[in-house]
Amino acid sequence: MLLVVGLGNPGNQYAAHRHNVGFMAVDALADEVRADPFREKFSGLHAKAEIAGKPAILLKPMTYMNESGRSVQPAMAFFKIAPSELIVLHDELDLPFGTVRLKVGGGHAGHNGLRSIMAHCGTGSFGRVRLGIGRPPAGFRGEVADYVLSGFDAVERASLPDCLKQAVQSVLEVAARGFDAAMNVRNARQKPGKRQKGEGDGSADQAPAAKGERGSLPPSQKP
Repeated sequence: MLLVVGLGNPGNQYAAHRHNVGFMAVDALADEVRADPFREKFSGLHAKAEIAGKPAILLKPMTYMNESGRSVQPAMAFFKIAPSELIVLHDELDLPFGTVRLKVGGGHAGHNGLRSIMAHCGTGSFGRVRLGIGRPPAGFRGEVADYVLSGFDAVERASLPDCLKQAVQSVLEVAARGFDAAMNVRNARQKPGKRQKGEGDGSADQAPAAKGERGSLPPSQKP
């Protein structure tokens, strides 16, 4: 069984933010595979589905980004999900907007949703579908957390459906062929040596570019 988790913040006021692209991708996946309706459980919303002939659970934690692990860990325990069966879809500052890349394991690179999952589950050896949102453009006023908690611009909104489609296809390929084979297909679309400006590898030693950690709770939700 697969557990496919999209990361984001609950509430209509955050629904269109860059930080919620994980939620958007899981919703698109639910539509593609005709998942059951989402129901409340595990401090989140979950739906049963079948992906490439395999049983799957789709999950959107409703804990706010910083506490995503409080939803993911109980779901993994209940359904007896191994880390190798967990796929997390999340926004990625270190990839240009519209770029989708697959990765297994590694650090959280300052992403507090991943940080929380790793802390609660005791491992980082799960699969990730990284949806690039790019870094703040020149002249952006504010910190990185302000950027991820802002909406897409008009050009990005026009391209967003294609980005979500890439994420959906990535999950379908992982389910059908396994992560290694899927990575060979999805990640090879960018030729070696042609890394785009601002793209990183998401390793644990990459620090956020601005003061404070990216993926922070909305200010009204901070402890």
